[in-house]
Amino acid sequence: MRLALPPTVPAFAAPVLLVLLAMLAGCGFQLRGSYSLPYESIYLAMPEYSVVGADLRRAIRSSATTRLALERNDAQAAFVPGAEYRDRIILSVSGTGRVSELRLRYLYSYRVVDDKGRDLVTPGTIELVRDLTYDDSNVLAKQQEEVLLWRNMEDDLVHQLMRRLAAGKPVKASESATPGDAAKPATAAKPAVSPATPAKPDADR
Repeated sequence: MRLALPPTVPAFAAPVLLVLLAMLAGCGFQLRGSYSLPYESIYLAMPEYSVVGADLRRAIRSSATTRLALERNDAQAAFVPGAEYRDRIILSVSGTGRVSELRLRYLYSYRVVDDKGRDLVTPGTIELVRDLTYDDSNVLAKQQEEVLLWRNMEDDLVHQLMRRLAAGKPVKASESATPGDAAKPATAAKPAVSPATPAKPDADR
């Protein structure tokens, strides 16, 4: 069976494409897919209107291994978002003083805790950056491009969050303190100095 190449791809490029595919396979490249989370259930402390929250819920449901809990006390793990920061940084300006290049910066911090508030994974912050050239003569198109870049960063954020959630390890019951140990009374300390021995009566008296 021969591989039919698109008309725009020259025939001599086929070996090059095969080599590139082999290199990608060798370095571990893979398409984004579902992750297997180590939690039986998880609660997302995120509002319903959150775009990242909606995408994260959809990604967790697609894993088919973890149940989304409606209440925090009904979940083995809880995802707690922290500060979310978006910034537009001017990288360069034209000779007329107009902005010619922007940098979009997205910071997102989070925690994953159990029902006792203990961290299941190390609290972290994800930073995403995209650069955007700016053109005053085509403002509308550049505004649409910026919206698409922010959306792309949100998708990338959910992908990275799922990868880190999959790396978490639930705290085992044996690792928690035994309640009976705290109920045992403390043993009284022995006196450091022995009581004085009473003097013997004088036999000559």
